[in-house]
Amino acid sequence: MSNPFASLAAAAGLACAVSVAAAPAVAAPQVVASIKPIHSLVAAVMEGVGTPALIVKGAASPHTYAMKPSDAKALASADVVVWVGPEFEGFLAKPLASAGKATVVALMDAPGMTLLDAREGGAWEPHDHGHEHGHGDKHEHDHKAGHDDHGHDAVNSHIWLSPANAKRIVAVTAEALSAKDPANAGTYAANAARTAAALDALDGELKTALAPVAGRPFVVFHDAYQYFEAAYGLSGVGAITVNPDRRPSAKRLAAIRDTIKGLGAVCVFAEPQFEPTLVNTVVEGTRARTGTLDAEAADIPEGPALYPTLMRRLASSLAGCLKG
Repeated sequence: MSNPFASLAAAAGLACAVSVAAAPAVAAPQVVASIKPIHSLVAAVMEGVGTPALIVKGAASPHTYAMKPSDAKALASADVVVWVGPEFEGFLAKPLASAGKATVVALMDAPGMTLLDAREGGAWEPHDHGHEHGHGDKHEHDHKAGHDDHGHDAVNSHIWLSPANAKRIVAVTAEALSAKDPANAGTYAANAARTAAALDALDGELKTALAPVAGRPFVVFHDAYQYFEAAYGLSGVGAITVNPDRRPSAKRLAAIRDTIKGLGAVCVFAEPQFEPTLVNTVVEGTRARTGTLDAEAADIPEGPALYPTLMRRLASSLAGCLKG
């Protein structure tokens, strides 16, 4: 499969002259990625060398995922494992604690990653994107060895929905692969440069697409889109649930309905992995339209093309519903 980022970069006049299609100098390292968006970025860096394995496949949710024997086998033979961190894929915390030979890349701890605090409660102030901080500041917060990143003063772990963070993920992955597999370091570097250029072009495209709806209030199912909102000046004003593992109470649903009415929320977005009837409940008696957002690419085929497809779908869903 050719690198989907390459054609986008070429269109922007940014294609790299170095070919990444050449056969690798040595056997590819065994690389495992946790979730589909991260796997997509890792696969782009590995283009021409090998293909990473994926743990959470298809429409499965990392919030409810249970390890399979095949997953344990993949981790046991891995040279490099790339995951967000225990804040998001809590089911991987114990297996990776005994990962043996593998270089484990926890992206939440990666240098240069922009992190945002999770927003408190189910309704937020308009334009409240939490507190931005870089690597290191996160350690002031209470880390939990689970996937509930929505507790008090926790950091929002959906870091891949920031195009700037996606570039850091690419760079960090290339560095880890090059250290483990120096014979193919040149290919990783070339792929990372091409992918970064393509991400810049994609970012510009999405800024243009979303500019007309900046500032229009909307409600999401859970606070998964804060990085996307911050990148494109969008105005999420609340979430139906604080923790996607737990059904929200009738009191919370009523509070969100009041938020929709009080702030004039234009749209309320469901997610394909979670119960859609809750969205119908909160919009009842309001003028809000409904749509669907998916932060984890449930129905997009895995591979390098997934990440730009995911970001474009988010932009299209938001723009389409908010424009009306």
